[in-house]
Amino acid sequence: MPEILYSVVARGTVVLAEFSTVAGNANLVAHRILEKLPAEDSRVSYTQERHVFHVLVHQGLAFVCMAEEASGRRIPFAFLDDVKDKFLAAYGPEAAQYAVAYEYNTEFSGILQQRMRYFVNDPNADAINRVRGGVAEVKNIMVENIEKVLERGERIELLVDKTDHLQSESFAFKRDARRMQQKMWWQNVRWMVALGAFVLVIIYVIIAIVCSPTLHC
Repeated sequence: MPEILYSVVARGTVVLAEFSTVAGNANLVAHRILEKLPAEDSRVSYTQERHVFHVLVHQGLAFVCMAEEASGRRIPFAFLDDVKDKFLAAYGPEAAQYAVAYEYNTEFSGILQQRMRYFVNDPNADAINRVRGGVAEVKNIMVENIEKVLERGERIELLVDKTDHLQSESFAFKRDARRMQQKMWWQNVRWMVALGAFVLVIIYVIIAIVCSPTLHC
């Protein structure tokens, strides 16, 4: 049965939550897609051999999943709509705008896992989508090749391992995800340090105006 293998919720390139059922580098390919997404609301699918990355951009947030090509587009986008509704209901669009990298991963990755399983295994998922008009809407989704988001001449190979026995691939996936998470964490730290320094300067200026530059009131 075709599956949804990976999903992520992000603001720009800042990953807020993600979940994967496979080892490989799906998260790295998704990150390259996030770098090229338009700011306006949109729906687009990027093909990569036998897998497709489906993207829903809504209110500055990107909801992305990778599915097997045989899954089509209707079910993956029904999944993304469902994830979008649940994420906004839980955190709201305003809270997500200021969240740091992986802030919601502990709570929401479990929801991603549960909804991925539901939309793959439960026949009611497709029935619900049909009632909501998803069949007609999916016809208007733009389909692009993954090369559209890469630099000219650049190639990226998607690695997907659905077995549980190749631990080395699993380790590589976790290592890359950990590196990305650390990178985002340090970026947030730098912003906080810069903000703290700015606040201290403002406080000093105010005190200097009230007292004197040597702080003798």
